[in-house]
Parts: sequence; C-alpha cells; structure tokens
Amino acid sequence: MSKLRRAMDLLKEEYGVPVVDRRDDPVDSLIQVILSQNTNDTNRDRAYRSLMERFQSPGEIKEASVDDISDAISVSGLHNIKAERIKSCLKEIERMRGDLDLGFLASMDVQEAKEWLRKLPGIGPKSAAVVLNFTFGMETFPVDTHVFRVSSRLGLVPDGSTRESAYDILEDMVPGERKQEFHINLIKHGRKICRARSPRCKECVLNCICDYPEVDLC
Repeated sequence: MSKLRRAMDLLKEEYGVPVVDRRDDPVDSLIQVILSQNTNDTNRDRAYRSLMERFQSPGEIKEASVDDISDAISVSGLHNIKAERIKSCLKEIERMRGDLDLGFLASMDVQEAKEWLRKLPGIGPKSAAVVLNFTFGMETFPVDTHVFRVSSRLGLVPDGSTRESAYDILEDMVPGERKQEFHINLIKHGRKICRARSPRCKECVLNCICDYPEVDLC
C-alpha cells in the first residue's frame, strides 16, 4: 500500500469522513475564502456575519467604501487588505461578466474554472480550489498551511517544495473521490497533532509512515 493511501486511511480511521455542507452561492463562497486568509474559522465566520449584517448583498458590498468594508470585517485580521481584495474581486467579476454571478463556472472543466478564478485579485490556487470544491463539488485539492506542513513532514511532497508546487503535486496524486475528505482530515490533524511548534509525534497515528520524527516511534 502506498504511503499516500496509508495516510488517507489512517486519518479516516482517526477522524472519519467529514460531513460538509455545500456552499450554495459561489460569490458568497469567494468572500468567505478571502476572509479566511491568514485567520481561523471562528474569526472568518464572525467577520462574514458582520459583513452580511452591514450589507445586504454582494452588490452593496461592491458599492461600499473600502473603509466601511474593513470596519465590518475587522475581526478577521488584515482587514484593510481583505476589504480591498473583496471589493476589487466583486468589481472585476462584474466587469468581466456583466453581473455578480459565478454560476457559469459549473459548466467549465476544472482547469478552465481554476484559471478563470485566478484572474481575480488576490485569488491563488488554494482559494480557487476551495471555491470550486466546496461550492461546485469539483475535484480540487486546496493546500493551506496545515495541509502543506503535514504532507511535507510525511514526505508526500519533495523537500524544498512551495505551497504552490505542493498544490500541483497533491492535486494530481490524491484520488478525486477522496480529495475533500483528505484535505479536511489533514487540516484537523495539523491543528490537533502535527502542529507547527511542538508536534505531538508520540500521539500521531501517522508516525510509522512519517519522515519527520527523529526516532522510531513504531
């Protein structure tokens, strides 16, 4: 059994198969993805609720000042940058499409949809992959800091890989039907066990296949 398959199965045994609610509106999903950059899920959700309480629609957000958007999402961190990014993305979507609707992405193939989203300001491979996976169910594999850290320590990506190169490697490597499951379980494991500082290797279900521990924990 390959290391990848073993890692997926061990994490599935540990954390189960995630139950994920599909995001209905891709524009809302894009806004949430921007809010999630460099912050945790709790602050992302608080910022999103605050934003939608202040403004009734993406159209209102697009017409608002950057200062007003920034004030609404201040809990998310880097709120000035994110406010500018949200407004710029909404303006660019409308400029390119004539409205604020991303539903057309569903008719594209995965690569074409990723390339379209990455034309938007501040939208990289991880953000595009999240929108396409969690909104449209496309077989993409988002690589955030936790996914990158755990997969690097496991040796699933070569030494010296960047997050962007790891994204290409893992998206090709992970089977389509398990991409969302493995992505979410890697995040859970990175938060709980394989932390950036003081990883809890002795408690790790992956320690027998991991390249990171300096001693044999099996």
